[in-house]
Amino acid sequence: MSSFVSTPVLLDRTSGERDANQPQETAKREVEQNANTTVNRGEAGPGMSAPALERVGFDALADQVAAVAEEHVAEADRDAVFPVAALDELRRTRLLGLLVPVEHGGLGGDLADVLRIGIRLGRVDMSLAMIFTMHCQQVAAVVRHAAEPLRSELLARLGSGAEYLASVTTEVGTGGHLLSAGSALRADGEQLAVDRFAPIVTGGAHADGFLITMRAVEADAPNQVSLVYARRDQLTTDGSGDWQPMGMRASHSIALQLTGTVPAHQIVGAPGGFADIAGSVFGPLAHLGWSAAWLGTAAGALSRVLQLLRSPAGRKRFDVKSELLLTRLSTARQRLDTVHALLWRTEEMVRTTSDLSLPRNQLLLNALKITAAEQCHAAVNDLVDAVGLRHGYLKDSPTRLEQALRDLRSAALNYSNDRLHLADGRLALMDSEVRFA
Repeated sequence: MSSFVSTPVLLDRTSGERDANQPQETAKREVEQNANTTVNRGEAGPGMSAPALERVGFDALADQVAAVAEEHVAEADRDAVFPVAALDELRRTRLLGLLVPVEHGGLGGDLADVLRIGIRLGRVDMSLAMIFTMHCQQVAAVVRHAAEPLRSELLARLGSGAEYLASVTTEVGTGGHLLSAGSALRADGEQLAVDRFAPIVTGGAHADGFLITMRAVEADAPNQVSLVYARRDQLTTDGSGDWQPMGMRASHSIALQLTGTVPAHQIVGAPGGFADIAGSVFGPLAHLGWSAAWLGTAAGALSRVLQLLRSPAGRKRFDVKSELLLTRLSTARQRLDTVHALLWRTEEMVRTTSDLSLPRNQLLLNALKITAAEQCHAAVNDLVDAVGLRHGYLKDSPTRLEQALRDLRSAALNYSNDRLHLADGRLALMDSEVRFA
């Protein structure tokens, strides 16, 4: 991942902090004014390091997106519609270009910034957090593996916030295996013909471009997979089916038929070499980004429960000295602290290791995904028990536990934990000395 210096942004108060009596819209305007003013001035506060300045600046932008998402989260969940207003704010703040190097017009952020913002957005809407982190996964692939002239052309659009990228990796008949493809690219002179059906494309109806896995031209085997970029205007996109899931409703992950032609230079990475991209970018960033979104969702749920319990109405309704209540709160917090620690240890490993393919490194990546999926869901389930029917089960509770529980139920199914356990069993047999990453 790149670690370019971002535009410094200062705030007068700690990120996310505001006067309790200040209206949300006023707070949003103040954050926006402070962020924009300091971007224009390029100021730095005394005693603050460059990385600290970057974090404060990116956090301010994330707060702006979260404030917009908060206004629409109930509607997006109820109607299973994509969070268009929040996506527009991601464009306006240029957070869609977070990982784009500054020389290409981006914010020059790094993986840690993606995870912090994923957690922040997850506190409001898990679907939005997943949309954002998956987009960043796609951008990282372009930054690290795209060749010229595609790289410069695409990074300029991404850096300006003009392009939201969707991932097209699912396919009927592959059993969910990322490194195999049934649909093949066809060469047509200097063009490549794309004819691809995907049963699930998160945000596909709203994406400006797509990174699509397909069998390489004239490939001999289904594991010779290429990654190809296509702009929406280069394709005919036909959506099908109705998106009515239990949770993650705002992700609007519909089925898409993609048909069209693209120039041959829009292959990302080597032809047939998607395995390298999957191992270095797609896999690690998926597990890290998803886990950040899940952690943010569970942390937001716990925060809302604690605010309820500490409120005057909550103190009348709940016995905050109850040993059972205190134990359940403790257990939920312990689960989240465990995921938080594992998330940042895994981020450090991905950032510093020279070989992600080692069994101990793969085991840590998979452990993060499995643990985050299980423990974040379990933490919210604990909270449902802690506050009971009115505030744990009903849709109209300010705790939003009902939605968080539905959303987090998808975590163990999103690249199945069962499949990862089977892979981990094989990896464990390869590491008889039990070395840790």
